[in-house]
Amino acid sequence: MSAKKDPSVLQGFKAFLMRGNVIDLAVAVVIGAAFTNIVNALVKGIINPLVGAIGTQNLDNYSTCLSASCHGTHGIQLMWGSVLGAALSFLITATVVYFLMVLPMSKYLARQAARKAAREGTKEVIEVTELEVLKEIRDVLVAQRSAGREDH
Repeated sequence: MSAKKDPSVLQGFKAFLMRGNVIDLAVAVVIGAAFTNIVNALVKGIINPLVGAIGTQNLDNYSTCLSASCHGTHGIQLMWGSVLGAALSFLITATVVYFLMVLPMSKYLARQAARKAAREGTKEVIEVTELEVLKEIRDVLVAQRSAGREDH
């Protein structure tokens, strides 16, 4: 009985892997990981030095001590600089993804939808025109029949 279950489980797994969504997701994860390196380099190479013009070049150094004294690992420190660095990384990532991927894709899809609507509109006009022509032909044939009956 277990021999029957194994092929169906393997076939199901194979079908799962071959679906387009899984492949797209895998590609997105790989590209996202590579993109993360670019964003981190941007934050480390450009944003941190700009912040460093005001204070320290490493945002991780910005903190607030909640206890009486903070030396090394003693005391309670709020590392708000790390949070700020992560927020900047997220903001840069979101901005680049939106302007380089989401916005162009939505414009492309809108153009495709407009073209499809235009094609369907033209098709309707052609269908209506053909219907009108057929009605005119019918009317002419009816008129010819009527005229033919009057002559006899």
